[in-house]
Amino acid sequence: MLAAFGLLALGAALAVVTTDRIVRAGLWLAVAFAGIAGAALVLAAEFLAWVLVLVYVGAIVVLLLFATMLTKAPTDPSDDLDRARWPGAVVAGGVGLGLAAVMVGAFGWTKAEARGDGGAATMGEAVFAEWVLPFEVLSLLLLAALVGAVTVSTRSR
Repeated sequence: MLAAFGLLALGAALAVVTTDRIVRAGLWLAVAFAGIAGAALVLAAEFLAWVLVLVYVGAIVVLLLFATMLTKAPTDPSDDLDRARWPGAVVAGGVGLGLAAVMVGAFGWTKAEARGDGGAATMGEAVFAEWVLPFEVLSLLLLAALVGAVTVSTRSR
């Protein structure tokens, strides 16, 4: 079952980057997030699965689709925006292989053991005790992206 959800997420992720229409890419992104949430359910991390559904599918994908529709951005394929996709595929493959090599070098082929039951209390304790610095850095990165998006959108007017 876990492999099925993984294949669903992988297939939908490939559809996100290969489609030439932004709205379809957003809908495929929702399917990819749902596949990841299904994998979390199979791994008995119910809280993580519902956070994925509520935050990613319910907020980010809907925000992407509404932003596309409200800004009246062109949603049809355009010849002047279409580029060759093979350089991106080469870079993505290289990054993926490099990340896999680093992970195998650091951890080998050992099996990871779950800590806790995957509930809200365990997740909250892990996020705010062990992972508080990456959590705060991510929040600053998202804030910088938001400020940049507001700046770019106000300059074009």
